Amino acid sequence: MLLIISAAVLPIACAGQTGSNTLWLSSQTESERIAHVENGIPALEVKGQPPIQLTLQQWMEKLGIPGLSVAVFDHGKLLWAKTYGVKQTNQKSPVTLDTLFQAGSISKPVTALAVMHYVQMGKFNLDENINDKLISWKVPDNEFTKDQKVTLRRIMSHSAGLTVHGFGGYGVTEKIPTLVQVLNGEPPANSPPVRVEMVPGTKNQYSGGGTTIMQLMIVDQLKKPFPEIMRETVIEPLGLKNSTYQQPLPPDRAAKAASANGKDTEGKWHIYPEMAAAGLWTTASDLAQVAMEVSAAKAGQSHKVVSQETVKQMLTVQSAPFGLGFMADGKTDQFGHDGSDWGFQASLTGFSDRGSGMAIMANSDMGFALFARLTESAAKEYGWAEFHHETDPLFLKLFLVARMNGLPQALESYRAMRDAGPPSDYNPGDLNALGYMLLQSGDIPGSVKVFEENVKIYPEDANAYDSLGEAYAAAGRKDEAIANYKKSLEMNPKNDNAVKRLKTLGVNVEQREKK
Repeated sequence: MLLIISAAVLPIACAGQTGSNTLWLSSQTESERIAHVENGIPALEVKGQPPIQLTLQQWMEKLGIPGLSVAVFDHGKLLWAKTYGVKQTNQKSPVTLDTLFQAGSISKPVTALAVMHYVQMGKFNLDENINDKLISWKVPDNEFTKDQKVTLRRIMSHSAGLTVHGFGGYGVTEKIPTLVQVLNGEPPANSPPVRVEMVPGTKNQYSGGGTTIMQLMIVDQLKKPFPEIMRETVIEPLGLKNSTYQQPLPPDRAAKAASANGKDTEGKWHIYPEMAAAGLWTTASDLAQVAMEVSAAKAGQSHKVVSQETVKQMLTVQSAPFGLGFMADGKTDQFGHDGSDWGFQASLTGFSDRGSGMAIMANSDMGFALFARLTESAAKEYGWAEFHHETDPLFLKLFLVARMNGLPQALESYRAMRDAGPPSDYNPGDLNALGYMLLQSGDIPGSVKVFEENVKIYPEDANAYDSLGEAYAAAGRKDEAIANYKKSLEMNPKNDNAVKRLKTLGVNVEQREKK
């Protein structure tokens, strides 16, 4: 039986917080295991530096993560859910179990569950030309679609050859585009048009644009607003009491939402008309419920949204590393997805055969730097031997060295590692990612230093100059920003970003014809 214990009874429930909170436990002894997860995050190994061993709370502090929500489930049961930090820094309002976060791209697999529900009903066909189902807009045909077509299977496995990786959202005072305007890249849309740029079915290319086409298709066919479709098909059947695709949030939901990066900015978060791709508001506990339902359906123990046969198809790799909606390992039963919206990040990891896993949500652009390591700690504690993730990226190691020992030490470490070689193991992306982490965390002077070092080490890399231009612009050094954007465009005439950025700085340039 699941117990709900108040923070007043169990202080660990709101460590580092003020106000009331709750901690869900399957037993009193679970608190010891929670402590093991919090304190057992693997040490960060950096060549030439002592190992960096931090607790969960220390990681949050070093990465500048205001608030965090975590849920752990095992063998089909929610073991515990715990929150850390604050929804908004200036108000010191604690994150609670019902605090809403934006799920970013985890919106996609949850949407896929709804789509597959209608596929198994015979409403849609995975392999038919999606233009046969679209009414209010059509995918423009071109030389790439002559023989192969955009289909639901290819959209959900990111193999439809479509453009537009992701979306930035819109401030509350900005005009919100219609879905057709988004797909055409027409004002007030702030993203380029969604088009087919390679033969569908030939290559994996992540596309939030494709998921947006799917959103329009299901709305065209069912004649209902998308949030209503998701509520009826997934949210209510799974009992997700703190989840919605409504954009913007209604007042009652907004009162429970965390602020992007914990900041008291106007509107506090962005609005996403691209709801299927990036519009889900939810909690870690609700995401855990989604993953548990997937596992239960795979075992033939539940069919609230999709059948056993359907969920097995969703978890079968179609175009590595994607099944249908979910990322799938293919070698083990690990599945899940990550998500990123402006000021929010999220992670969902599940193991479908045992009904286990972890959901993590943060109101921070730095969340991704913690998620895999925290999940690894939980995997060790609960015996999820299947769990694996990539080696810690170099930019994360450098970022932590900078936070622990200062930026000069981090840059010195990078030079020493690169000099020790082989140089082919290093590339401009290392420092570029470090610079953006600093920029996103508000350290503009630090980001300028890193991008300056990058162009010094890699003077032939056009993107390095583009990034330096962005840092100079953020620092108010307009002339230097313009000079570096022009340098980048001179080296790479296809750099649309440089053209766009120069226009915002009052400089109109003519691009050379793209080859």
